[in-house]
Amino acid sequence: MTFFTHLECSRCHQTYASDQLINLCQCGAPLLVRYDLSQAKNLDKEKIRQLYSGIWDLAPLLPVKNEKFRLTLGEGNTPLLRAEKLAKILGLKNLYVKDESPNPTGSFKARGLCLAVSRAAELGVSALSIPTAGNAGGALAAYAALAEIEAHVAMPKDTPTAFVQECKFFGADVELVDGLITDCGAHLKKKGQGKGWCDVSTLKEPYRIEGKKTMGYELAFQFAWNLPDVIIYPTGGGTGLIGMWKAFAEMEALGWISGKKPKMVVAQSAGCAPMVRAFEENTEHAAEWENPHTFAMGLRVPKAIGDFLILRAVRESRGTAVAVSDDEILQSLKFAAEKEGLLFCPEGGAALAALKKLLAENWIKPDDRVVLFNTGTFYKYQSIVPTEI
Repeated sequence: MTFFTHLECSRCHQTYASDQLINLCQCGAPLLVRYDLSQAKNLDKEKIRQLYSGIWDLAPLLPVKNEKFRLTLGEGNTPLLRAEKLAKILGLKNLYVKDESPNPTGSFKARGLCLAVSRAAELGVSALSIPTAGNAGGALAAYAALAEIEAHVAMPKDTPTAFVQECKFFGADVELVDGLITDCGAHLKKKGQGKGWCDVSTLKEPYRIEGKKTMGYELAFQFAWNLPDVIIYPTGGGTGLIGMWKAFAEMEALGWISGKKPKMVVAQSAGCAPMVRAFEENTEHAAEWENPHTFAMGLRVPKAIGDFLILRAVRESRGTAVAVSDDEILQSLKFAAEKEGLLFCPEGGAALAALKKLLAENWIKPDDRVVLFNTGTFYKYQSIVPTEI
């Protein structure tokens, strides 16, 4: 059973049928999945919380209608770790790390691609395509293999070898492209024209965000409905941040949570910080970042189609946006590893570096309960992380 009713444009609010195979709204904006939350109020929230073992335990609030299409490789239910040693050093009372590295293929991308591929299979799609900095490609390839759907992946030529090998082992068609993730997207659009490939790149279809929103539900479960004060999220395309904000709105409508919601913080690399610049300039959209550079590959996204949704979530939550240097990211990786035994991916290092800045600015207070997101495993990045610290 699912309470999924229809799709709605995030900008113009035009609606589309739930069974329509579609990417973006006619106006060009991302589509969002909507549910009959008045009926969903009959769900037993405490039973779901206590029995929760993975994202499909939220099936009534996810968009896959037929149970046989609910693909799984064991995604979700990732640990919320209390980082007591880091907290003590930084002067915080309550610091937590939501560690997404135990997910299939080693990152949070498994959540979104699980839903995107499951829904594509339910709608009869035979081929999927994705431009990727690495982790999303691996997740698509894995779930597409499980669903017996073609996967076409394009990556920048400087993508670490581990990501490329991963996709190839899952049987995906992999191409390395000169340029950035945006160039990969343009390449796939041209190559796939007329071939029936369904584009599952960030926010260009409605369903990845539904997988990512499960991170927000899990935080509510893990904190027994009392959400943290601050969430610091490393942001490239921003689906996870948007998804969590959507989850909090849904839970509020269901009566599962009340009171203040977390302040949402965007963490980006100073070498590619379009959201930080847009936030500081108080604009609704983020201009494309020229000449982006950072070894945190997931943050090297010069233009995000969901920019206005990211900025909306940050502002509605009274959050902020922070840019950190690659050196600060590297120092934070070493800090977390040596002091807490946690080896973050570079993007997770950016979240920790952002926390340090916000503490120094007194934006985060010692009594705040703070959650950092480590979005994936360090080990795929070994070939590009600087060795000298």
